[in-house]
Amino acid sequence: MKTIVSNRNFLIFLSLFILVLLTGCAQNEVVDQCLTGHKYGFFGGLWHGFIAPFDFLGMLFNNEITMYAQNNNGGLYALGFLIGSGGWGFFGGKGARRVTRSRVNFQSQKFDKAEIVD
Repeated sequence: MKTIVSNRNFLIFLSLFILVLLTGCAQNEVVDQCLTGHKYGFFGGLWHGFIAPFDFLGMLFNNEITMYAQNNNGGLYALGFLIGSGGWGFFGGKGARRVTRSRVNFQSQKFDKAEIVD
């Protein structure tokens, strides 16, 4: 039984190693053209987060539309994008009605005047 488990682990490790080796040889794209011009910050990320659903729909039909700006300043852009897209629940439940739960007391006077309908 021990050899079957060790053979299985070896095959999994070998498969992952070959996968990493093959993907490491993939062709890289030059992104220098994307990194010139305006650099997006927090407010750019916030705006891109708000319009992310529309960007996604456009991205399905047009290869030149992207959801996430490649030319950004890093963490602040990512935070703005996360907040704008509702990733932490901001702006998501403001219109939803809160459900209040209350306990019903069946021995109260409210049910004494009820009519029995046959």
